[in-house]
Amino acid sequence: MPLPPLVDAPPSTLMRTFVPRRLGFFYGLVRRQSKRGMKVTRVRVESFTVSLDGYGAGPNQGIDNPLGVGGEDLHQWLFPTRTLQRALFGKEGGTTGVDDDYAARGFENVGAWILGRNMFGPVRGPWPDMNWRGWWGSNPPYHYPVFILTHHARPSIEMEGGTTFHFVTGGIREALDRAREAAGGLDVRIGGGPNTIRQYLREGLIDELHVAIAPVLLGGGERLFEGVDSRALGYACVEFAASDKAAHVVLRHQGRTDA
Repeated sequence: MPLPPLVDAPPSTLMRTFVPRRLGFFYGLVRRQSKRGMKVTRVRVESFTVSLDGYGAGPNQGIDNPLGVGGEDLHQWLFPTRTLQRALFGKEGGTTGVDDDYAARGFENVGAWILGRNMFGPVRGPWPDMNWRGWWGSNPPYHYPVFILTHHARPSIEMEGGTTFHFVTGGIREALDRAREAAGGLDVRIGGGPNTIRQYLREGLIDELHVAIAPVLLGGGERLFEGVDSRALGYACVEFAASDKAAHVVLRHQGRTDA
């Protein structure tokens, strides 16, 4: 599998190993940008990538394939960017332009995150023990409270760098209420996966959704918009831009213009 030119390891390796050690720069960036112009809390999806055939994750997700088979190919637009190169590797190089602009803006004004359980780890069903503490090691890249949707209760986990994982068993609205409160006036970012985003879309709870469409085919996995009539739900495309590695589309819930 070809890797992005400036990436020295596949994303699955990054998720499990040294990514956290390079995020001090990014934490400062987020803090500075978050203090600019406090606004009403919005619910956003950022930099969520789908394949040409609509899949946001490949088949057979697991500990060896966090994004599913072939899923790493989705993010070849993202990892070479200057934003990610600085954050992950401490490098000054990296691509600029459209892809980097979208990568950077996804972290602006964010005060809390919501993730589906698969985004936290490969464990399914009841927790066999408390040993698994996320894909990212001791210092995850969030640096704010993260609310994990699950059917199985678990005590919160306080990590290095400001991240605390909270496990929510009361559904998407409870998670959103808690995330809004924790965000303190900043935005709530929904990180995925596809099923989690679909649940919030169906309820019209997402204000803005940035989708990057990668020029790859996965052939199977989990589709982002499966069974979702975004137009009927009040969403419309308000922005489009393209690079040689992705087409970027921004959908916004109509009537919500506080962007």
